Amino acid sequence: MAPPLIAIVGPTASGKSSLALRLARAHRGEIVSCDSLQVYRGLDIGSAKATVEERREVRHHLIDVVDPGALFSAAEYARLARAAVAEITGRGRLPIVAGGTGLYLKALLEGLFDGPARDEARRRRLEGLAERFGDERVHRLLGRLDPKAAARIRPRDRVRIVRALEVYWATGRPISDQQRAGAEPLSGHRVFLVGLAPDRDALRRVVERRTRAMLEGGLVEEVRGLLDQGYGPELRPLQAIGYREAVAVIRGEMTPEEAEQAIVTATMRFAKRQMTWFRHQADVTWFTDPDDAYAAAEEWLRAHAGAGKTGPSAES
Repeated sequence: MAPPLIAIVGPTASGKSSLALRLARAHRGEIVSCDSLQVYRGLDIGSAKATVEERREVRHHLIDVVDPGALFSAAEYARLARAAVAEITGRGRLPIVAGGTGLYLKALLEGLFDGPARDEARRRRLEGLAERFGDERVHRLLGRLDPKAAARIRPRDRVRIVRALEVYWATGRPISDQQRAGAEPLSGHRVFLVGLAPDRDALRRVVERRTRAMLEGGLVEEVRGLLDQGYGPELRPLQAIGYREAVAVIRGEMTPEEAEQAIVTATMRFAKRQMTWFRHQADVTWFTDPDDAYAAAEEWLRAHAGAGKTGPSAES
């Protein structure tokens, strides 16, 4: 019988990490982060990484993989995450994937096509066009060449727009067609996708508390330290929610109070986009209450008791 794998998805601040820890403690699990910020070293507070104590208790993977200035793609995530899942399973443990980066989860479970290598000269020209005329201009160009990709990629997602255009001009074929034809799904596991979808008002309250805790816990100081190391504010990780507002505070463009409100507003908008993405992309069983999600995961594991079911007292 193929070993089990549980993936926990949902919007930011919905309780994914807590549910993953609870399952890991009960079933000799190890957690594979599925978060596009947690792969970067030094981005700890704003990415809500597991604490040192939590990582001592339960092994975590795909955290602190690269430096903030490094390029890191969904394809690289899929390669490393699949290796981690295989290692975890090979040691008789339960892999638990947890995070809100939908593209990373899709890459892990469904695979990504093996596209052409980066063309730095062409990429610089496209990025120069975006700088001069705006991201919407290059997004409209993509819409003429690959309408399906343009419909899927947000107009301000410059990285993915540039990559889609780069692939089109390198191969003469739309990236959307190649992605459908070239993806190799994860094999050898039975997967249960658990989704947490709290009430929006409840989610906002959690986001407000977490944002305040991040700012009080040193988010601005974390960003100041990264800038002092020579990383520029234009760096992709520093454009993420929370980090860009912290940069604005350091530059004197926002007060801490204004930054706090801006982070909450942007986070709630992002949470809405995450829910839309997951509902359209993944076969997820959704729960409002984390306890119900835990019970469903327990029941699913009991139904697949031949593989990976162990007790919390087993060797750590």
